Amino acid sequence: MNTIKPIRTEADYREALARVEALFEALPGTPEFDELDILGTLVCAYEDQHYPIPEPDPIEYIKYKMAERGLRQRDLAAWLGGESRVSEILNRKRKLTAKMMKALHDNLGLSAEMLLAAA
Repeated sequence: MNTIKPIRTEADYREALARVEALFEALPGTPEFDELDILGTLVCAYEDQHYPIPEPDPIEYIKYKMAERGLRQRDLAAWLGGESRVSEILNRKRKLTAKMMKALHDNLGLSAEMLLAAA
């Protein structure tokens, strides 16, 4: 097992990624697998700090979920108060209300935190 050290720089990060790649086929229960597990945790922590993934745009996520499920604007009309209201929301001309967010959460499984960003 190599000496594991903190990832503080981009060079450390690249070195850790190379080592992770070399260990990728390690079998559970081996020292190499333990090293892979620890390095994976360190790499994730570095990426979270230096390469954060922004939260998805709530309106774009609603559109994505609609496409994923084959839904059209009229399919959301009953939940959001009519087709024109759905259009206004999807075109960012109207904010989501708490009632609409609850309906989207209940019917599409969207997280409340993500929907609050659109309010």
